[in-house]
Amino acid sequence: MSTPLSELFDLTGRVAIVTGGATGIGRQMADALAEAGADLVLCARDGERCAAAAAELADAHGVRAVGAACDTRDQTQVQAVVDRAVAEFGRIDVLVNNAGTTWAAPPEEMPLTGWQKVIDVNLTGVFLFAQAAGRVMLAQGAGRIVNIASIMAMRGAPAESIDAIAYNASKGGVVTFTQDLACKWASRGVNVNAIAPGWFPSIMSDKVFAERKEVILDRIPLGRFGSESDLKGAIVFLSSSASSFVTGHTLVVDGGQLAQ
Repeated sequence: MSTPLSELFDLTGRVAIVTGGATGIGRQMADALAEAGADLVLCARDGERCAAAAAELADAHGVRAVGAACDTRDQTQVQAVVDRAVAEFGRIDVLVNNAGTTWAAPPEEMPLTGWQKVIDVNLTGVFLFAQAAGRVMLAQGAGRIVNIASIMAMRGAPAESIDAIAYNASKGGVVTFTQDLACKWASRGVNVNAIAPGWFPSIMSDKVFAERKEVILDRIPLGRFGSESDLKGAIVFLSSSASSFVTGHTLVVDGGQLAQ
């Protein structure tokens, strides 16, 4: 007998960590997880902002939620967030590795400090959180990890569209990391997937939009940027039992840009 659709997507009683979960697409995904019933741990460098966002989501959806300060480059801070999640809720069912940064510069002018910062946040941070939360999931025999990549991981981009080679390279690493970790942990109950968003309004993208909005829109077949709801279905799908036979996959949400 098949499982009812409503049960497949239900996250009631599950616990999700969302890095960078207080703003932008991280907040959108945290909202979706809470709406589906999950309790939340939101973390980012600004702990107060995370705590405020957690309180708002808890009130809106009737779930439990906490916020914590965390620099995803710091293994000690990462472990502290994971330990707090276990202490507060007793388990970790979902990890959304969303925290990220960028550095705009032509490749020939990219400073090493900029390159290292982007790689450390966007790729090493993904590894550190996956490792720490993954240990809990492996002990449970079940879990979902969703890494946030980018369509910039899939192909090169002309300088007039985006000139951020460290960002693009780091997100390519996230895709490969996702595939390999999925193979490593598939037999142990942990599904590992990624989402590759296209262009969504955010603090990170606002400057690019201000300078190159029309150039970017011309390359999106649907003719618009991502909305406040366009990642909600994707994150709930990959975090829930609805995706139990999906692992090692990168789900593209880009308005058709990569189809060209």
